[in-house]
Amino acid sequence: MRRFHPLILLAALVVALVMWRQPPSTSPGTAPSAPEVASQIDHAGDSSTLPAFLPPAARDTLRRIASGGPFAHGQDGAVFGNYERHLPQQPRGYYHEYTVETPGARNRGARRIITGDTPPRVYYYTDDHYRSFRRFTLQP
Repeated sequence: MRRFHPLILLAALVVALVMWRQPPSTSPGTAPSAPEVASQIDHAGDSSTLPAFLPPAARDTLRRIASGGPFAHGQDGAVFGNYERHLPQQPRGYYHEYTVETPGARNRGARRIITGDTPPRVYYYTDDHYRSFRRFTLQP
């Protein structure tokens, strides 16, 4: 029986780990582009553009998501595991979480936006630290 060199095994493990952590890709044109999302957010002066249930701080979070940061918290952009299974079942890496600032909070607070897909096509908002979610979309 032939033995494999430990470095080859280590390299294969690293490649497998990197591929496992990669979010699924989507076909082009399935989601609004970052400039389209940013434009929509910038013009969200009325409730018809962004849902009324989103707090004002969500607008800043959505702008940062659309532009790729910078983010105030190291956890922002991390994979959201959906361990409670409140969101539709998807492969690991599909969902990412972002903090929506809570005025007066001494920590990240309980408010988050969860995005689905890369680039994001669907958005969820929670204000009770993942116990419930409200889905919303952004239109170009």
